[in-house]
Amino acid sequence: MSPLAHPCLACGACCAAFRVAFHWSEANDAPGGTVPVDLTVALRTHERAMRGTDSTSPHCIALEGKVGEATRCCIYHARPSPCRSVQASWENGAADPHCDRARQRYGLPVLTADDWVGR
Repeated sequence: MSPLAHPCLACGACCAAFRVAFHWSEANDAPGGTVPVDLTVALRTHERAMRGTDSTSPHCIALEGKVGEATRCCIYHARPSPCRSVQASWENGAADPHCDRARQRYGLPVLTADDWVGR
């Protein structure tokens, strides 16, 4: 891997593998909320989900690009808490089974500690 490339910039697998559910107050129709409400759907009484993630083939509406090649979150600075808590495997020194599972779903190799050397 190129020492300049960040492993997650080409990935996006987590955004297209899991449901992104969060408390309704994180949407921007609530005081202090940041997530654009028009990119969400009502899920349960106190929850919303990112559009596209509450299906058998999840793919977040905010994800742009092609998984495994070049992706970006179009609401990165306003993303909900579940997205903010996602950690790529070994980014902070430990494997993450969710990251590994999402990458494998798209035929991508799991990340290793070596992917983070020099970062």
